[in-house]
Amino acid sequence: MAGRHKPDDFTHQPRRDSIYQERVHDPYQSREKYREPTVCPDCTAVFHNGRWQWGPVPDGAHRHRCPACARIHDRVPAGILTIEGDYFAAHKAEILSLVHHHEAQENVEHPLERIIAIDEQGQGATISFTGVHLARGTGEALRHACHGELTIDFSDKDDLIRVSWKR
Repeated sequence: MAGRHKPDDFTHQPRRDSIYQERVHDPYQSREKYREPTVCPDCTAVFHNGRWQWGPVPDGAHRHRCPACARIHDRVPAGILTIEGDYFAAHKAEILSLVHHHEAQENVEHPLERIIAIDEQGQGATISFTGVHLARGTGEALRHACHGELTIDFSDKDDLIRVSWKR
């Protein structure tokens, strides 16, 4: 048989868990699965079939705050979008409408992706999100709809994505 010979003794192989170590543990994501079903007392999202989702609250469901509501309560974002420039001042209503629309679309399937706060200042705004995907996706939606310059920086150290859009 042609090909490489596989050794029968794998004791020389490094352990798998020593190769793949977790970069950063997100304190808002549980290391253990929630008991099913679990309902968030703040937003009524239900943990069922291994994920948080919208749906009817089953009788006798356990109660535990979901990671998104915990981030909102503690005001600790996973993503920050900074919007700058004269274009924002001239089109503030349309841009904020796009941001809210994008969040609403994502939130239908992903209940943990939400806006924490929108802080408007001068000719810009800072928007904090509960998830990295919504922060990045909102920045990309802005670039697609309004063009401009988009910068995305992800820090492994603190598990935070910083997205900046300006025009």
